[in-house]
Amino acid sequence: MSVKQPHVAAARIVQDAGGELVGRTRLQKVAFLMQLAGFDKSFSFEYRHYGPYSEDLAQAMDIAVLLGPVNEAERLAEWGGRYSIYSLVGQVPGVDSDADRSHFVQEAKKIDAVELELAATAAYLFEVEGIGKVYPGNPWEETARRKPTKVVGGRLAKAAQAYENLRQIKTILPLPELPPLGQSI
Repeated sequence: MSVKQPHVAAARIVQDAGGELVGRTRLQKVAFLMQLAGFDKSFSFEYRHYGPYSEDLAQAMDIAVLLGPVNEAERLAEWGGRYSIYSLVGQVPGVDSDADRSHFVQEAKKIDAVELELAATAAYLFEVEGIGKVYPGNPWEETARRKPTKVVGGRLAKAAQAYENLRQIKTILPLPELPPLGQSI
């Protein structure tokens, strides 16, 4: 179900996350996976450096912060960059409660940020760009090719497992079944 006001749809993601969501990148990846799962079609996504990204979602969250009911606290990361913590200040007006959607978001937000980025990227490459679906290749291998520094330490395999775990959650549309690591069409 799409919400007519994008800032309300953005705030609903934080509400579904239990009232707090850490990181702009995590927000983007959770929202993209929600869309694949059929929970929302409010935002359009394109591929960027960190995987699926929606400028509409970024702007909608900025508006949700300006109008409330979302608060954004920026923090300094250990590596020197900045990250955001989104928290719900009040109720999101006119938003339905959906236990399945909330469960999906809460499970997705538990995934390590880099592994979530890798999983969402592979899903995007498969579903939107057709790698391993329409065109030859494997979306996991293409993700590793595009993000070589992020797949170290077994992170790609962990991302694949996290994605499979999300596929087991009740959704409106099943998340696409990606080819296993090492298997191409």
